[in-house]
Amino acid sequence: MKTTNTIDESDSKGLAKSRRLATQQSVDQAVKSICDIMRRGNCAGALQYVPELTWILFLRILDEQEQRESQEAEAVGVAFRPSLEEPYRWRDWAAPDGAKRKELQEATLGSFFAFVNGSLDSKGNLVGLLPYLKGLKNKPDATPRQKVISEVISGVERVRIDTERNFLDVLDKVHDITSEAVDDTHVFTLSQVYEGLLLKMGEKGNDGGQFFTPRQVIKAMVKAIDPQIGETVYDPGCGTGGFLAQSYEYMAGPKNERIKSASDLDTLRHDTFWGREKENLIYPIALANLILHGIDKPNLWHGNTLTGQTTYGGLFDGAPQSFDVVLTNPPFGGKEGKDAQTDFDYKTSATQVLFLQHVIRSLKDGGRCGIVIDEGLLFRTNQDAFVKTKRKLLDDCDLWCVLSLPAGVFTAAGAGVKTNLLFFHKGRANAEDLVL
Repeated sequence: MKTTNTIDESDSKGLAKSRRLATQQSVDQAVKSICDIMRRGNCAGALQYVPELTWILFLRILDEQEQRESQEAEAVGVAFRPSLEEPYRWRDWAAPDGAKRKELQEATLGSFFAFVNGSLDSKGNLVGLLPYLKGLKNKPDATPRQKVISEVISGVERVRIDTERNFLDVLDKVHDITSEAVDDTHVFTLSQVYEGLLLKMGEKGNDGGQFFTPRQVIKAMVKAIDPQIGETVYDPGCGTGGFLAQSYEYMAGPKNERIKSASDLDTLRHDTFWGREKENLIYPIALANLILHGIDKPNLWHGNTLTGQTTYGGLFDGAPQSFDVVLTNPPFGGKEGKDAQTDFDYKTSATQVLFLQHVIRSLKDGGRCGIVIDEGLLFRTNQDAFVKTKRKLLDDCDLWCVLSLPAGVFTAAGAGVKTNLLFFHKGRANAEDLVL
C-alpha cells in the first residue's frame, strides 16, 4: 500500500514518476534551476517568471490531485468527473512520457508551441491547450474547479519562454516538484515553496511590493484577530492572497488539529475565504496560491473593489453581504476617479480612505478587522473625507488597538511608507478579552 510520502513507480494507475526531494536544500535547488531556465528564456525578472511558473505548476498539481481523487472514487465505487479531457491533462502533454508530448516532439519544429498557445483548425476555430482551458468557465455545466482553472489561465496569452527546448526543460523540472515528491516531514510544503517565489516578487526592485505584505506582519495580524472555523474571512484587496492563505493555516492549526470533523474541513475549503483583486497579473496568482494552500474553492472576485466594475465574478457567487472577519492591506497613495467615489458617503480621491469606508461597511455587527493603514490617513486633518471617515470609525466601531510599525517594515518590498496596524470591532463590542 502506498503512503502519502512515497511514490510507487510501478503503480499502473498511479501518479506519473517523479524524483524525490527529501531535503529543503533539494527543493530550493530545484526551484532555482527552474527560475534559471526561465531567466535565460525571456523571463528576466520575478514579475515575468513567477506568473509563468504559476500556471505551469498549477496544472501539474491539478493533474496530480485529480489522479488521486479518481483513484479514491474508484475505490469506493463513486463516479468521478475530471476537470480536463485528453489530451489537455498534464499527464498527456507535459509529462516526459505523455502520449501527446511524444507526438508533438516527433512532429515539426513549432508544433509544441502551436498546441500550447493555440492555432486555427480547418474550420477557422482557435484550438489548443490555452484556448481550451480559458473556455472551460463558459461551459453550461462548468464546475467551480473548471471556473478556477479558466481564471488561473485568464492572463496567459501565450508561453513567454522563448524556445520549445527551454519550455520542455521547465516542464521536466516542474514534473519533479509535486506534493508526492516533496517530503513534508523534512521540508517546507509545496505552498511554502510557492510563497518563496511570491516573496521574490515583493523584493525591492521587482515592482511587486504593492501586492505583497511581509509574512511576519500577516501572521501577527491573523493571530490578533483570531478567526475561527465557521466564520467568514474577507480581504477586499487581496493581492497574492497572503492574508487568506495564512488565515486558513491558522484556522486549521498545526497538522489540522483544529479541524474536528469532515464538515469543518468542507467549510474551510469552500465557504470561508472571500476576496477581491483588480490586477490582471496578480488575480491568477492569488487563485493558485490559495489552491496550493488547500483551499479548494477560492471565492475571489476579479474587478475594481471601489467602482464595483467586474472583470469576472463567477467565483464570487453566493458571497455574503457582510463578513465576520476582514484582514487586509489596501493600496495607499493611489488616486481614484469620480466613478470610484460614487458609492461612498465621504467622497475623496484617496484610495486608502475609500477602502477604510468599504471595510467598515463590509463587516457584520460585532465583526473584527485588522488593517494596514499609512500614517497619513491617521494624522491628515485638512480634508473633510479623512476627518469624517475617522470619526465614523470611532463612532461605529470599537477601535481597540493602534500599532505603529517601525520604519522600514515594507522597505524590502520597495515601499518606504510609514504604516500602522488598526484592530477594531464593528459596534461597541467588548474587547477586554483580546490582547496582542
